[in-house]
This record gives sequence, structure tokens and C-alpha cells, in this order.
Amino acid sequence: MSTSLIAMGVAVFMVINLVVGLAALSLLFGTFETLFGKPKITLLRSSKSGNMFAFGFKWNSAKEPAALDTIRLRLFNPFGTPTQVEVSKPFEAKKSSFATEIDMGPGFIDLLGAKGFDNALIQIEVVSSKDGVVFQFDMKGPKFKKLVFDANQTVAEFVNKNNLDVKKASKSPIDIPIRSFIADTVPGRGPQLKLATNPIFAGEFAGATAGAAPAASGPAVANFKIAKVWIEPGCIVCNACEDIYKDVFEVLADTCIIRPNAPLDDGLRMQEAAEACPVEVIKYTIAG
Repeated sequence: MSTSLIAMGVAVFMVINLVVGLAALSLLFGTFETLFGKPKITLLRSSKSGNMFAFGFKWNSAKEPAALDTIRLRLFNPFGTPTQVEVSKPFEAKKSSFATEIDMGPGFIDLLGAKGFDNALIQIEVVSSKDGVVFQFDMKGPKFKKLVFDANQTVAEFVNKNNLDVKKASKSPIDIPIRSFIADTVPGRGPQLKLATNPIFAGEFAGATAGAAPAASGPAVANFKIAKVWIEPGCIVCNACEDIYKDVFEVLADTCIIRPNAPLDDGLRMQEAAEACPVEVIKYTIAG
């Protein structure tokens, strides 16, 4: 009798250990999948300014097969203006992890320049229109803007780092850049405007003038004075204007202002700042 009870107890103990072991193993695999197998989107540095949006996307295509072909950005902005913006663009279908750069159109600038953006929510969707698969990522407005403007990894670098098939990685669209004078990232400063008035590149422009043969050009453009300068709604705080003309423009947390008693005697520099603004909110009138 006692032997039977002991045998039964041992059997029950082994069954309990087996169940606990299987549960722990399942939890371990679940944790591993959450940490390392979860789809991930990385915002990348675009090769052009303006409407361009670059990103890399990694997912387990063997477990979740799909031909991803659309990127969709949604702005939910209940306390600002506009209250909602949606921008959607197709791209060449991808059946495995990839990186790409897409012209999102003017709606992308409207999204970034929305009033009250810091209190808004951004929703990113990577979609397969054919398979009905949607990968969704939500983040707050300030985080999204920071990821867009602070990105320092290019599409090519993402492809190389993650050992992706170059043939499967979409090529950057070939078009005329909106702002051709935006230089590569300067260490510690981010993307900079490669202009003679930017002190970071002053030596480079001076050297080019001294060492290179003078290029054929028209007569020098005369400077002019400004009667009035102002900032219209929609600033995306990219710092371009302040980098060019710090005496006039001051970039704050969510907008840009004209400094008190700002000098208005350098019209050429003011023109550079206005033309460098990606959302074209700097306006001015010429004196006289």
C-alpha cells in the first residue's frame, strides 16, 4: 500500500515538473520572440530634403509572409490644426526585410508642420495591399520628429549593416533635389546648409575661391535692405534659418521667431534663409 502511494506521488511530481518545465520553455520562447522576432521599423536619413521619407523595416518573413508595398503615415492631432493628416505612398513590393526612400509629397510637410504637433500621435503603417497584412507602429509627435531629423543612417548603410540583399533594397528615386545645398551630417551638428554664409563651411568656400580657377558667372548681385520679415505658421524647427542668419532668427522648441531689433540690412543672407526653409514659411518685403 505504501509502495503504491509512493509510486503515485513520484508520478504526480514528475507530471507537475513536466508541466512547469513546458510552461517555462513556452514563456522563454515567447520572450525571445518579443525581444528579437518582433517587426521593427527604423527611420533613416534621407538623401534629399523636403518631402523625402527614408526607413528600414525588418520582420520574420518566413513566419509572416507578405509582399509589403505601401507606407502610410497618420497624424492624430485633436488639440491642434489640422486635427488629422494621412499620407500614403506605394513602393516596389518587398517580400523580406528592406530599406527604401520615398517621396511622400507635400502632405508630409503638412504633417510635420501641423500646429500642436508636440501633443499629437503619429501612426506608421507598413502595408501589403495584396495580402491584407498591416504592421503598425505608434509614437508621440516629438519622438517622431526627433527620429526624422536626427537620423544619421542612410538606406545603403542600413542594407549593409543588416546584410540585406542589395537587389531587394529599393533604389532612391531619381529626381531634382528640392534643396541641393544641404550637406552631409557634420559631426556633432547634424545636416548643415553648405553655403558661404554658414561659418562651418567658410574655410571650404574660401579655399575653393583661392585654389580654383574662377568659374564663368554673371556680375555680382548687389545686396539690398529688408523692410519687414516674419514667420508664417508651419515652422518645423529645422534650424536652417538660424544657422544662416542667427542675428535675425531664433529657433524655439516648437517654432521660430524674429529676434528683437534684428538687423535688416543684409537682404542676400535673408534671401538665403528664406530659400533654405523646407516649408517656405519665412516671408519678407524689400525696402523701397
